[in-house]
Amino acid sequence: MSIYHVLGLMSGTSLDGLDVALCKFNVNKKNNFHILHAQTFKYNNVLTKKLRNAHHLSALELGILHNEFACFMAERINLFFKKYKCKVDLIASHGHTVFHQPEKKITLQIGSGAVLAAETGVPVVCDFRSVDVALGGQGAPLVPQGDEDLFAAYDYCLNLGGIANVSYKEKKQRKAFDICPVNMALNYLANQKKLAYDKNGMLAAKGMVYNKLLNQLNKLHYYSLPAPKSLAREWFESTFKPLLDQSKISVEDKLATVCHHIAMQISAVCNKQGLMLVTGGGAHNLYLMEKIKSHFSGKVVVPDKIIVDYKEALVFAWLGLLRFLAKENIQKSYTGAKSNSISGAIYL
Repeated sequence: MSIYHVLGLMSGTSLDGLDVALCKFNVNKKNNFHILHAQTFKYNNVLTKKLRNAHHLSALELGILHNEFACFMAERINLFFKKYKCKVDLIASHGHTVFHQPEKKITLQIGSGAVLAAETGVPVVCDFRSVDVALGGQGAPLVPQGDEDLFAAYDYCLNLGGIANVSYKEKKQRKAFDICPVNMALNYLANQKKLAYDKNGMLAAKGMVYNKLLNQLNKLHYYSLPAPKSLAREWFESTFKPLLDQSKISVEDKLATVCHHIAMQISAVCNKQGLMLVTGGGAHNLYLMEKIKSHFSGKVVVPDKIIVDYKEALVFAWLGLLRFLAKENIQKSYTGAKSNSISGAIYL
C-alpha cells in the first residue's frame, strides 16, 4: 500500500477537548498529506475536572479513568465515522498526559489503546513516549518528526499549545525542545475571570507589562538549560504558577506580562531570519501573535485554520503510521535518547 487513511487523536495540556483529524498520506511522495475531515469534541465540566486532577488520583482511580477516557474517545470516534461515512486503516492516539518526569523515566498518557481498538474495530497505535524515555530521552517534543517529513519548507515550526515547542534545522540536523508555557499559563489566568481562555487576547490587551514579574519569569532556570529539554504540568505548578500567584497585580496585567514573556523566550530561540510556521491554539491569540511578530526578525506564517488547529493530530497520525510500518518515528537529536526509535504500542 502507498495510500493510508489514519485518524489522529490529540488531547493537550490546555484541556480544550479531543482533536480528531482524518488524514490521508501517500508514503511514496514527500510532504504528501491531506486533512480530509477534522473536529474537536469538547470535554464536559466533569471530564475536564477529572483530567485536570488525574495526578491526584489513587492507582485504582487512575486505572478506571484510563479506561473511561478511552471509552469517551471511542464513542466520539464512532460518531465521527458515522458523520463523515469514512473508513480508516489506523487510529493514532496521543492520549492525555498525566505524568511526565523523564528524569525519573516516567511518562504516562492515559486512554487505553486496547479499549479503543475493541470499541472501534480499528488497529490503534498509542503510548508514543515510553520507548524514548526508556532510552534516556525526554520523550518530548515528538512533533518534529512531522515537521521534518511534512513541513520541511519552514525554517522554524512553532507550536503554541499548552506549552510552546519549536523545531528547526541546525547543521543539517533537526533540533527540537519545549520553550515555555503558553495556554497552560494564559488559560489558568483567564479562569480567574471565569473564562475558559482569553479570546483574541482581549484581556491581555487591556493590561500593562510589569517588569518585576517579567524579570522573575525570564530568570527561571529552565531557560538557561541546553536542549534537548521538555516541560510538563509538574514544572508549571511547582515553578511558574507560584510566581503568578505571588504577584499582586491584576489578571489583565499578568496576562500582558506573560504574553511578553512568551514572545521574548520564543525570540531568544528563533533568533535568525527565515520563515516561521505558527500553529496551535495560541495562534488565535491576536495580542500574543502581535508580540511574537514584533520580536521575530523573519516572516511569521499562520496557515489555514485546519492546520493551525489540527497540526498535532495530523502529526500523531503520521507518527502512528510510521510505527505501523515499523519505521523510525523519534530521533535522538531532539529528545536526547541514546538512539533513534520506532516508538508506540500497537493494538490490533
